[in-house]
Formats: sequence, C-alpha cells, structure tokens
Amino acid sequence: MSGERDQKQARTGRVVSLVIVGAMLLWLAAQWLGPRLGLEGRYALLIDFAAIGALVWALVVTLQLWRARRDKEG
Repeated sequence: MSGERDQKQARTGRVVSLVIVGAMLLWLAAQWLGPRLGLEGRYALLIDFAAIGALVWALVVTLQLWRARRDKEG
C-alpha cells in the first residue's frame, strides 16, 4: 500500500518538474520569437500569464506533495 503511494508521489513529482521545465522553455522561446515574428504585446502578456499559471499549478501540487509526505512521516 505504501509503495503504491510512494510511486504515485514520485510520478506526480516528475510531472511537476516537466511542467516547470516545459513552461520555462516555451516562455523563453516565445520571448525570443515574439519580436522576430512581430507579435503584439498582448500576445506576450498572454504567454506570460500562461507561464505564471503553470508555475502556480506546480507550486500548489508541490505543496500538496510536501504535506502528504510530512503527514506520512509523523
């Protein structure tokens, strides 16, 4: 039972890390490509908000993982 929970938490941690890395890579690429493609500032703002949303989600899930592990230990 505990092994399954540990595997689920590890899988969730990997998903969180992929979301963080993916959001940052896409954000950096968009910041670099945007001016070169002549995109308007409102699109840059939309991309910024999408990256912030992904990072907030990752923070919330990370805190949930942390609390679950802390509750498991004691």
